[in-house]
Amino acid sequence: MADRVRLSVVQAYRFALDLTPRQERAVLAHAGAARVAHNWTLARVKAVMDQRAAERTYGIDEADLTPTQGWSLPALRKSWNAAKSDVAPWWAECSKEAYNTGLDALARALKNWSDSRSGKRAGRPVGFPRFKSRRRSTPSVRFTTGAIRVEPDRKHVVLPRLGRLKLHESARKLARRLDAGTARILSATVRRDGGRWFVAFCVEVDRAARTPNQPQVVVGVDLGVRHLAVLSTGEVEPNPRHLDAAGRRLRRLARRASRRVGPDRRTGRRASKRWERARAQLGRAHARVANLRRDGLHKLTTRLAREFGTIVVEDLNVAGMLRNRRLARCIADAGFAELRRQLAYKTGWNGGRLVVADRWYPSSKTCSGCGAVKTKLALFERTYTCAMCGLVLDRDVNAARNLAALAVTVAGSGSETRNGRGADRKTRPGGPVAVKRQPGTAKAGKTGTVPPQGRTSNHVPAYAS
Repeated sequence: MADRVRLSVVQAYRFALDLTPRQERAVLAHAGAARVAHNWTLARVKAVMDQRAAERTYGIDEADLTPTQGWSLPALRKSWNAAKSDVAPWWAECSKEAYNTGLDALARALKNWSDSRSGKRAGRPVGFPRFKSRRRSTPSVRFTTGAIRVEPDRKHVVLPRLGRLKLHESARKLARRLDAGTARILSATVRRDGGRWFVAFCVEVDRAARTPNQPQVVVGVDLGVRHLAVLSTGEVEPNPRHLDAAGRRLRRLARRASRRVGPDRRTGRRASKRWERARAQLGRAHARVANLRRDGLHKLTTRLAREFGTIVVEDLNVAGMLRNRRLARCIADAGFAELRRQLAYKTGWNGGRLVVADRWYPSSKTCSGCGAVKTKLALFERTYTCAMCGLVLDRDVNAARNLAALAVTVAGSGSETRNGRGADRKTRPGGPVAVKRQPGTAKAGKTGTVPPQGRTSNHVPAYAS
C-alpha cells in the first residue's frame, strides 16, 4: 500500500448526534452567539456605508469621510473584539469559534456580493447580506481549533466547550483512517437539519489511487424525468420520485400546520406550541425525502464512477427547465445538479474522467446510427425514428449513445472536461449544430452505434430533409 500512488482530497464525514437537553441548550447558545456577532457586524457595515453615502451628498471630500469598515475576516474580527464587552457581556460563556463562525459567514457574503457586482463572480446576481433571524435561520456553529477528536469507543466525539457528545451511529469509517494516519480533521460543524443535530467533519484524506473496473469503456448518461438516467449500454435507472411518493403525507402535515396559530410579525404574535410541533413534523417529512434522494444519487454515482473510465453527461440548463410549471417539481426532485456534482469528484477519486457535453449539443435530435440531425423533435416523441437510415430507437437511449460517441472528440484527461466547442458559447445562427461522427453505412436495425471499449469514429453533421 505504501508503494501505491495516493491522492490527497478533502471530504466530509457526517454523523447524527444524540444530545441531552443540556447539551442542546449549549449548542443553541453557540449558534446564537454566531448569529449575534454576524448581525452586529453587519449593522456596523451598513451604518458606515450609509453614513459615507450621506456625507457624499453634503459635498464632503473623500479624504474627510467616515473611515471605512473592512470586509475581510481579520477586519471584522478586530471590530467585534473591540466592542464585544459592550454588545455581548456574556461573550466569555461561548467558544471564540462561535463568534468566528458568524464573522466568517459575513465576510464570505460581503465578498460574494462585491464580486457579483463587479462581474468577478459567475452565476446569478448575489444580493446584499441580510440579518439572521433566531426563528428562521438554521442553527449552526463551526469549530476549527481546539480539541476536536473521535473517542476510542467510536461512539462519542469531543468538541471545544461542548465537551463529549454521543453519536447516534458509529464513526468507525473516520476512526479507522485517523488511527491509520491517512486522515486529518480540519474542522467540525454542528448543525440542526430536519429536527436532528448532526456533526460534519471536514477531513483531509489520503486516498489510494484507484482504477475503474472498465477503464477503456465510455458511457453516456442521459438524464431525464421519466427515467432518472439512461446509459448508452441500454441500462435504465428508474426515477424513484421520492417527493411524489411522500406527497400525500406532506399535504396532510401542511394542512395541519395551517390550522394552528402561527407567528405574525406585523402584530408581534408568537407561534403556539401546537404550530411548532406541526412545523417540526413537516420539516422531518421533508428531511426524509431529501435523505432518500441523496442516498439514491450516491449509490448511482458511486457505481458509475467505479465501473466506467469515462462518463459523459450533458450541461443541462436546470434553471431554465424549472420555468416549466408542469415539470418543475419533477425536475427539482430528480436532483440533476447534485448528480453531476457527485460524479465530478467521484470520477477523480476512482481514476476516471467526466466529460460535460455542450449545453446546445443536440444529443436527442441526432441519429446515433448515421449522424443525421432532425430540425425538430417534440418532447412527447419518446421514440427516435431516423428518416435517412431507418433507425428506430428509444429517445433516451439514442441520446445516451450520442453522448458516449462525443467523448472521443474531447481533449484532456482531467476529472471534469468540457467539449471542444466550450459550453459558454452559443451556436451561431446558421452554423453547424455540433461536431458529430461521419454518416455510417449501417442498415436499419443494425445500427449498433457506440462500439465496445469506447471505440468510435468521427462524424460530421448531416441534416435530414
